[in-house]
Amino acid sequence: MARYTGPVCRLCRYLGEKLMLKGEKCSTPKCPLERKNAPPGHHTSTRRRRISDRGLQLREKQKVRFSYGVLERQFRRFFTEAARAPGATGENLLILLERRLDNVVYRLGFADSRAQARQIVRHGHILVNGHKTDIPSFLVKSGDNVKWRQASTRTEYYKRLAEEIKGKTTLGWLSLDEEKMTGKVLTLPSIDDIDAKFDEKSIVEYYSR
Repeated sequence: MARYTGPVCRLCRYLGEKLMLKGEKCSTPKCPLERKNAPPGHHTSTRRRRISDRGLQLREKQKVRFSYGVLERQFRRFFTEAARAPGATGENLLILLERRLDNVVYRLGFADSRAQARQIVRHGHILVNGHKTDIPSFLVKSGDNVKWRQASTRTEYYKRLAEEIKGKTTLGWLSLDEEKMTGKVLTLPSIDDIDAKFDEKSIVEYYSR
């Protein structure tokens, strides 16, 4: 599937806020948003124009889409699935995105960013319930076990990660065995487990027009 390959810092500048698309690097002074909080492109003023209600809804949708690294067509499929499920559509959408395997790999601390987690999954380094799963959009279920493939534990990245991951905290719906480098989905995530602040109602309004 096609994937956005341009500079991700440009996306943060476009939205005017940090999406932590480069992981810990976004917390350093080198972050472009720290040096110049202005939209990308040539302009003479850094002042942002007033945005319409429709524009605000679009921005909120783009913020969620960029954060999880999902393209528009795939994002729309997630929205359709969320709308069919019982409960609030916006909350269902965010919970579905949280259940993606690449996001779980990121949440467990196996990667610094979702983009890196997606690459790890794509390269076949991750097992779900003992089976190699190289589909980043795979949706985990309660009780699923996520671990590294045995052959991947010999890589330099894994050895360094095994040292750096000690002491990291995970969200309440996940558990991590630092010694075995194995994660488990204790329960499905709730809207309160999502640490980023998204206005899911604006996304529903955007697609409702």
